[in-house]
Order: sequence, then C-alpha cells, then structure tokens
Amino acid sequence: MSDKTEHNRLSVFKTYKLYVGGKFPRSESGRVYEVQDHKGKWLANAPLSSRKDARDAVVAARKAFGGWSGATAYNRGQVLYRVAEMLEGRKGQFVHEVAHAEGLSKSRAAEVVEAAVDRWVWYAGWTDKIGQVVGGANPVAGPFFNLSTPEPTGVVAVVAPRESSFLGLVSVVAPVIATGNTAIVVASEKAPLPALSLGEVLATSDLPGGVVNVLSGRAAEIAAPLAAHQDVNAIDLTGADAGLARELEIAAADNLKRVLRPAAVDGEDFTADPGTHRLTAFLETKTVWHPTGSLGASGSSY
Repeated sequence: MSDKTEHNRLSVFKTYKLYVGGKFPRSESGRVYEVQDHKGKWLANAPLSSRKDARDAVVAARKAFGGWSGATAYNRGQVLYRVAEMLEGRKGQFVHEVAHAEGLSKSRAAEVVEAAVDRWVWYAGWTDKIGQVVGGANPVAGPFFNLSTPEPTGVVAVVAPRESSFLGLVSVVAPVIATGNTAIVVASEKAPLPALSLGEVLATSDLPGGVVNVLSGRAAEIAAPLAAHQDVNAIDLTGADAGLARELEIAAADNLKRVLRPAAVDGEDFTADPGTHRLTAFLETKTVWHPTGSLGASGSSY
C-alpha cells in the first residue's frame, strides 16, 4: 500500500516570491511569468515585479541602511559568514536550480555552487580589512593628523548577471553589502530562481531585513525606476545589455548616482580572482583633520 501511495503522490510545487524588507511578498501587480530551463521546459512561475515593487524595495533598503552601515566591520563579517554557512547547508537545492538554469551537468553545477559559497566567504573576510587597504594617514604640511577612511555610498541597485545565475549573483551582491551598503537586486530575467532562493537563505541568516532585496521580472521595467529614483545612490549595470545600460546611465545622472559599468562587452569572467575592485566600487572617502600637540590634547577636530 505504501508503494501505491508513493506512486500516486502529487508533487508540491514551490511558490517563488520576492524578498523585500525581510519579507516575502508577491508582486504588487499580482503578475507572474514562466521560467524555463535551457531546453524550454517549465520550471516555475516567478513574480513579475512592478515599478511599485521597485519603490517598496528602495524604501526597505533606505530604512536598513543606517543600522547596517553603522554596524562594525567585524560584525558585518560575522553576518556574511553566517550566510555562507546557510548556503553550504542548502547546497543541494542550489545545485539543482543552477543545473537547470544554466544547462550544466550536476557535477559542474556543484562546482559552480561551491565556488559561489567560497566567494561569499572571501567577501566576508574582507569586511574588516578593506578599510586598512583604502584608508590611512595622509602627509600634510602643518601640525595636524589627516586621516582618510572609507564609508559606504548608500543604497545600491544591482542589475545581476543574466547568464551566471548564482556565482555571478554572489559576486556582485556580496561586495556591496560587505562594505556597509544596502542592495536592491534585479535578478536574471531568464534564470531568477537561484536569486529568489538566495533571499530565503538571507531571511534565515542574521542579515537584517532590507539589507538585500530581491526582485524578479523584466530588467528594463524594474531597473528604469531604480536608476531614476532620487533615494538610490548607485547602480551596478553588470547584467544590463548595451542599450539598457545606456538608458540607465542617463537616468542615473539626474541625481549624480555612482555607476559601475560592465567590465567587458562579452561579460565578466566570474570564475577569475575577484580582487578588490568591487569592494571599492561603492565606497566614499571621508577625510578628518585633527590638530596635534597641545591643540590635539583638547580633542578638537575638523
């Protein structure tokens, strides 16, 4: 009887939702679209985000920015490492999703997922070190200490890579939040499932709600209002094609957003050594003057 019951069992299909402000809303519009594998087979229905969803994500990211940017770099590193632990525990799920999304064998998908987890650990380790690399004491003429320290840019909209649905995703999201920014991620339109599942991992880690917000749908429809939004401070165009990137750059100029352009026309090689360029892409430099000698003893600063 147990065998018969097992054969007649209906599969429970997963309902994918957005990840905004630490919660899992459906798209405000109620729309969904079909996600297919590399062979055209149906995989799931993903939320088709609207402009309202994009605006809600900006509100959530801005609300979370103060607490996240104000946390110590060491604490941010601990939180990011906890995310890596959670990713490791759900590795099988991501292998399945990446294999279908990118048309990879199970063994190759496992390598990609492991590389993504390692990449997350890499950025977790950099949280309390990047300040020492890009900051420091500056030589000045006069009795002053002159110190430069990095500070996060603010709310960053990220157009995630279209082809590298997980390793590329991690490679563009982790450095943004490692340095104290908050992020709104526009997932790969054709392969959004790994990104939406990443939201589930973030929700069960120690990452505060709103630090990362994940939207799925049409990149042009979602990214345009983000690029023009006055409360978004920067945008990463990695996953935008040349035409869309140009449109977003023009929209971003309205409030002088910091813009990170795609590294190469043919796409970035996310298997290469990541270096530190993405860690410094969304950092500002604050310089403080402090008198030395008898003036310095009074604790005055400029």
